[in-house]
Amino acid sequence: MAGVLVLIGVAVLAVPVLLILALVSVAGLKRRVAVLEQQLDALRRSAAAGAATGVPATEPAPRATAPVPERVRPELQSDVSAPTLAELTRPTTPAHGPEPPAPRATAPVPPPLPPAEVAVPAAASARAPQAPSAPAEPPRPDFISLGLRAVKRWFTVGNVPVKIGVLVLFAGVAALLKYASDQGWLRLPIELRLAGIAAASLAALVFAWRKRESNRSFALSLQGGAIGILLLTVFAAFKRYELLEATPAFALSVILIAGAGALAVLQNAKALAVFAILAGFLAPIWLSTGSGNHVALFSYYAVLNAAILGVAWWKPWRILNLLGFVFTFGIGTAWGVLDYQPAKFATTEPFLLLFFAFYLIIPLLYARRQPEGRRGLVEGCLVFGTPLVAFSLQAGLLQGERLPLAFNALGLAALYALLAAALRRRGGFERMAPSYAVLAVGFATLAVPLALSAHATASVFALEGAALVWLGLHQQRRLPLITGTGLQLLAAFAFLLGLSPVLPDTAVANPAFMGALLIALAGLASAWVLRAHDRPMPALAFYLWGMAWWLGTAINEIGRFVAWDVRADALLVLVAFTGWIAAEVHRRRPATALAMTTLLALAAALPLALAQTQAHGQPFAGYGALAWLAYAAMGVRSLLCLRSSEHALAGWAQFAWLLVWPSVLSMLLEWVGGRFELAEGWRALGIGLPWLVAAALGLFRWPWLAAPLGARFDGYRGTLLVVLFAMLGIGGLGSLWLAGAASPLPWVPLLNPLELAQLAVFVLFACWAWSPQAPELLRQWRPMALALLGFALITSVVLHAVHHWGGVAWNDRLISTGLAQTSLTVVWSVLGVIGWIAGSRRGQRGLWLAGAVLMGVVLVKLILVDRGNLGDVLGIASFIAYGLLCTVVGYLAPAPPRVAGPENDGEHA
Repeated sequence: MAGVLVLIGVAVLAVPVLLILALVSVAGLKRRVAVLEQQLDALRRSAAAGAATGVPATEPAPRATAPVPERVRPELQSDVSAPTLAELTRPTTPAHGPEPPAPRATAPVPPPLPPAEVAVPAAASARAPQAPSAPAEPPRPDFISLGLRAVKRWFTVGNVPVKIGVLVLFAGVAALLKYASDQGWLRLPIELRLAGIAAASLAALVFAWRKRESNRSFALSLQGGAIGILLLTVFAAFKRYELLEATPAFALSVILIAGAGALAVLQNAKALAVFAILAGFLAPIWLSTGSGNHVALFSYYAVLNAAILGVAWWKPWRILNLLGFVFTFGIGTAWGVLDYQPAKFATTEPFLLLFFAFYLIIPLLYARRQPEGRRGLVEGCLVFGTPLVAFSLQAGLLQGERLPLAFNALGLAALYALLAAALRRRGGFERMAPSYAVLAVGFATLAVPLALSAHATASVFALEGAALVWLGLHQQRRLPLITGTGLQLLAAFAFLLGLSPVLPDTAVANPAFMGALLIALAGLASAWVLRAHDRPMPALAFYLWGMAWWLGTAINEIGRFVAWDVRADALLVLVAFTGWIAAEVHRRRPATALAMTTLLALAAALPLALAQTQAHGQPFAGYGALAWLAYAAMGVRSLLCLRSSEHALAGWAQFAWLLVWPSVLSMLLEWVGGRFELAEGWRALGIGLPWLVAAALGLFRWPWLAAPLGARFDGYRGTLLVVLFAMLGIGGLGSLWLAGAASPLPWVPLLNPLELAQLAVFVLFACWAWSPQAPELLRQWRPMALALLGFALITSVVLHAVHHWGGVAWNDRLISTGLAQTSLTVVWSVLGVIGWIAGSRRGQRGLWLAGAVLMGVVLVKLILVDRGNLGDVLGIASFIAYGLLCTVVGYLAPAPPRVAGPENDGEHA
């Protein structure tokens, strides 16, 4: 029923498409008629105008034959006056002599010259036309465009009405049969009704056969529809009404399908042949009784494939071959997955061999039917798909037995080698020989893992693949290059299949590690050869492949043989060693991928330091000190190698190197503070101290940081300082929320560890802001930036004083206490007064405004916040202090400083 509905939907969709095509055609005709009417009307108006002026309608209007030179136009226009009404209405007479000049107007206006047609020079007209350039070859359409084009062709080419009529009739008959049966309208026995439908279909088939020459498109469409209705009738008689047994229904279906195929071959109708093949392969499915007789099913499919083979002998219909291949092996695979058992091997294997033989011969027949120039055209889907699918099915039949599969692979290799040799000596088929040679090599290679262990297979494949890559580049041939790449992929697949969960007894010297190492070395060797032959993209792919196998194998080996608390140390040595080797190779043959490997290796130390800290408290514990010593030595050597190559990534590698060491030392000092139970302020100072030292060296002792690259690293100084001060800024901002205890020493404002670190950050930031290395944006806003930092630092000192000296707990409620609010009011007011007075005395209007704004902020704070504390002494003190300070300011600096200018200077004088 679903198929019937689909056909009805196609028919319904076809009607609007045809209507649209008809409307488009009618609209085009209307547009052409309108254009013709306009042209006729214009001719009539021109004829009437010619009759009124005395000029014959057939005489063309006078036209200028040559353009007026630009240099002549001004003189002509200066001597021509505006024509009078009498001149315009005077009849035209031939010029026998100079006419008396017309009286000029007082203010002559030169008339516009008539538009002159640009005459083509004789030399230009006599010039030989240039030969048109050869048109570019249009791009090949994609599958969607081809599909849309096929749909459009179906609806626009051939006998479209009969096509749609057959579809509608096909769907209508099926729907009518069901509806009439459900409603009980047909009182005749179902046998007579089905017989009548079959008789009508046979009559239509005969009629279509008689019209095959006079109306081919109509006849072919009607034939397909009639056979389809007959097949539906057989299906209904068997499946729905049980009037036929399975064997007669199947026999009738086979006869109808064979008849459709014969009609297709006789009339050279590919579409009819496709219909017959589809119906033939689907007939056992819709006529299935669930008996599971696979011998009968495959025997029937063997007959169908023999028919396809016979058609291929006469007709090069590629779609027919592909449909047979897909349905045969697709249905066979589905049956094997759902119903195959080892006991059925003897009755299944012959059919698999038979189907393989069919689709081994069909591509050769297809090539044979091609024209002489295209005879070597390779049918890739069948040439390569048949052995791969058949061998996979053979593996399923043998239940994965490796030695029989190895012999099967060797047999296929020998078969395809013989075919390749035979086709090379046969004229016209030379282009097919390489395809069969590739299959021979492939199956011969496949026999290796089936006969040997997985690790040995991986080693053989990897080395063979690298050798083939070298051979392909040396001989400038693509096939060995592709084969070598495929072999290395097969090596990896074989290795993964052979992995065993059982741990080996010896580290490194075990088959698993050695096999994976050979795969990695083969990939890296292929990358080296490709790089030498100027193939950068394939070289990069092989390099990434080899590095992935090297790192994966080494990490797996560390995970198997190294204790968990030492793995981070071993990984640090591994990445340092990898980066060093890449740098050494880069020094001899520079490549961006090698320099990037060194850069990533140096940067990877930071996450590994975090892993070390999680494993044993700090990065240098256990074997961490030895690991960092190796990292330092190999890192310095790697940077020296990059310096000698003068690669652009050398600076970024040292950049990452310089950021790793402050991070690691901060982790170490933080652990020291916790180990000796130091107060929070001391621990904060220890975390920030390496970054302070790095920033100070970057400002005052740059050559110490620039080594080993030296002067080549000078261009990274500004960026490095930005990153260092960004880290210091983040740390300083976070330290504002710490209580900052200084025990065992007493807490003193600005002389405790936490605030000393904050003050050091402030001083270094000020030095950086006024240094040549500061960014331009910082130079523009450095006064405001320093003022904000100083304000934040002083506010932090006040709140810490309230906590340590006032005994107020350091928590979220500290800021809302009366002591904290009063202290902030007084301190902020003092700062505002200082800025107010200093700005007035020094004539700095900006400083005076900053003090005034701060005093305004304090006033708003008094009204909104401190007003609630007027009931205690601290609230009252806040208001009094602010009032007194404002009074002092009003006396010392009541007005802002004047802006220097001519007006002010005169007023002052």
